[in-house]
Amino acid sequence: MAGSIPDLHATVRAGTGKGAARQARRDGNVPGIVFGGDTDPLPINIPFNKLFTLLKAGKFKSTLFNLKVDGHDDVRVICRDVQRDVVKDLPTHLDLMRLRRTSRINLYIPVEFLNEETCPGLKKGGTLTVVRPEVELMVTAGDIPEKIEVDLGEMEFGESITASTLNLPAGARPTIDRDFVVATIAAPSGIKASEEEEAEGQAAAEGGEAAEATETKED
Repeated sequence: MAGSIPDLHATVRAGTGKGAARQARRDGNVPGIVFGGDTDPLPINIPFNKLFTLLKAGKFKSTLFNLKVDGHDDVRVICRDVQRDVVKDLPTHLDLMRLRRTSRINLYIPVEFLNEETCPGLKKGGTLTVVRPEVELMVTAGDIPEKIEVDLGEMEFGESITASTLNLPAGARPTIDRDFVVATIAAPSGIKASEEEEAEGQAAAEGGEAAEATETKED
């Protein structure tokens, strides 16, 4: 959804080459290039502090951005490379790729859990254990879901939400082939302990019956 795509503001970089890039860094910017599509490459500058914050937040290379540059139409881009200083590990240059609406990309999509208040397992004291608050999907750039909704309304103790049970938009699929777990409804510790004691007692009883049967045969 377009409304869920964050804006990335940049300015056109005057000049190209190492000299212009060094000047951009002295001015507190990170130089970059926007390529791809049917348009010529566009040299840009992004404020260092803004880019550093985005990199620190994580998943920068798998986030789709709406690039806004004065004098140019907005365009959807995804980062293809961030070059860093070998000593300070700070960003020195980045490459952004323009995307068509039909382009296929990998993105992390947040998972939202619905109807927790009516979930039978949770009402009985269970706990929602979230294994993956986000799921990486291969999606079409023109049809990116804002979130993945999971209905907990009828879930009981011990039940799990797996990749195969997710309601995904048409054309989207997880990047991981196996049927991984997204979340589970764990039973309260008291019930777990009771079930374990019951199982141990049953095992002990079965063991006693087996021993008694063996003694009877020997007699």
